[in-house]
Amino acid sequence: MNTTNAVEPPDRTALRARYRAERDKRLRSDGSDQYIEPTGRFAHFREDTFTERVERDPVTDEVTVAIIGGGFAGLTTGARLAEAGVTDVRLIEGGGDVGGAWYWNRYPGAMCDTAAMVYLPLLEETGHMPTQKYTMGHENFAHAQRIATHYGLYQRALFSTEVTSLEWDEATSRWLIGTDRGDAIRARFVAMGTGPMHRPKLPGIPGLDTFEGHCFHTSRWDYPYTGGSPSGEPMDRLADKRVGIIGTGATAVQAIPHLARDSGELFVFQRTPSSIDVRNNRPTDPAEFDALEAGWQRRWLDNFATLQTGGFTDEDLVMDGWTDIAKRIRDRVVLEMTSTGEAFTPELVARAYEDSDDEKMTEIRARVDTIVADESAAEALKPWYRQLCKRPCFHDEYLQAYNRPNTHLVDTDGQGVEAIDAAGMWAAGEHYPLDCLIFASGFDVHLAHSATYETTGRDGLSLSEHWVDGMCSLHGTHVAGFPNLFIVGLNQGANLISNVTHNLTEAATSIAAVVAHALTIGALEVEATAEAEQAWVAQFESSTRGFLGNPDCTPGYYNNEGAEPTPAQRLNASGYPDGPVAFFALIDRWRTSGSFDGLAFRAPGSAPLGGGATTAHEPG
Repeated sequence: MNTTNAVEPPDRTALRARYRAERDKRLRSDGSDQYIEPTGRFAHFREDTFTERVERDPVTDEVTVAIIGGGFAGLTTGARLAEAGVTDVRLIEGGGDVGGAWYWNRYPGAMCDTAAMVYLPLLEETGHMPTQKYTMGHENFAHAQRIATHYGLYQRALFSTEVTSLEWDEATSRWLIGTDRGDAIRARFVAMGTGPMHRPKLPGIPGLDTFEGHCFHTSRWDYPYTGGSPSGEPMDRLADKRVGIIGTGATAVQAIPHLARDSGELFVFQRTPSSIDVRNNRPTDPAEFDALEAGWQRRWLDNFATLQTGGFTDEDLVMDGWTDIAKRIRDRVVLEMTSTGEAFTPELVARAYEDSDDEKMTEIRARVDTIVADESAAEALKPWYRQLCKRPCFHDEYLQAYNRPNTHLVDTDGQGVEAIDAAGMWAAGEHYPLDCLIFASGFDVHLAHSATYETTGRDGLSLSEHWVDGMCSLHGTHVAGFPNLFIVGLNQGANLISNVTHNLTEAATSIAAVVAHALTIGALEVEATAEAEQAWVAQFESSTRGFLGNPDCTPGYYNNEGAEPTPAQRLNASGYPDGPVAFFALIDRWRTSGSFDGLAFRAPGSAPLGGGATTAHEPG
């Protein structure tokens, strides 16, 4: 095991050649189609295994605002509405409680990959101090429950309830919501916070449905089989089991140390290694937390977003892996400008980014050698791609797990598992008998309207039809032809992927401002004008900012599995061309100005907005 801290600068030509070779061996003609939905014997992977569904009578009533989705998108929207005085709100959630990703993902080791002080929303409002810099999943789930309790969102919530239809009723200016419980709910406004990743997917491996051992998806962790609990107790029922896990992405990185500790034998089937940087988790100092001044979380959010996207601040409040590389890029740009007089140009920034990325990834690969004792395993665990080709991971126990004698890395050299049979897995020409198979294969990623129901707006137009050539919106929130409907997400807005909840809180704040204004002036409808929507979308058509990333990257969901994105996919993944900080500033000015440019408000007695009628409030 190499223990030196010295890191030699990379040979860029050789490095690029290695990156390309590693990418090319992983390219597949089926792209995203290599994954399948859990159906048949795996259909239960989409069911709620944590809360028993209790039958109830259908609900038939009307609310001012219906919020679809009980994750942080829905919760922050409900919270901001409550703060604006709008309390006639109904939350509709398919799971048995609030929490979204943190309700479903209860696998051992689940935790934030972004510092809790900026990731967990509404900390200041609810008075909660995160226990650690990176909080565990069960604490994040508890915080979601705290928000729901604090803002009274439990009182009219419908859980274990799937929306099946959402239709605009022109005659009454109401949304009609149907559910799998037979509910018929009318809502004046609807906010959709369904999230981009909530439907588990499985790898389409030959023989998948022939395995006769026990199996489950990480988002439906089977603690009755494994033993243990989400809070970290040992999974004592795995002590005599041969366990296999498919995948080494962000979820697997967190679960594998616990599986390595508790399994009789653990086999990790790897196609592409994750980038593992230092996490350096630590408890929150209560004295430091108590000393924070009012408005502290807003300052931390702005500081993180500014640094993470290459801006300048006097200090780094968060100090993590996300801000580290951004500061390196920024400092290189400043050094070049001050030492050579070079002008600030996109070319200079791109060069500084490339140099900083090469430096960081070289350090990450060198870190593997300092930790992993087995040289062949260490080599296989090194990521040969640029840092943001896949979601960066931060962990202080993952690499160490491979030093355990019971833990075996099965590296497939980019090819993946060959086949599954009744007894186990085939990989790299070898058969691995297994008692238990765990799928850490992630989720079906939908960057635009990811709901399982159809949304039908004015004149019978469905949202799928309206977005057939890509997402169209104003600010990523308002959609022409779909009055009183709000999308709570990050695309065509800030698109700050390093801290998703910041996007959600800002969208929620804007939605609450619009709803409160509509109620104040007595407007029946509020809708983005077609002209405003077209102008907003036009700026993304030539933009290179987006979630899909670089097609030259090793395949993954960040870059459409290596396939060249279609124009529609680019629109679905676009972010504001001037970056997240500029978008947050723009949207704050927009919602506080009182003019709500780009939205039209219809007064009672006037023709529907789609008919070109005079509006109660037509912003200039």
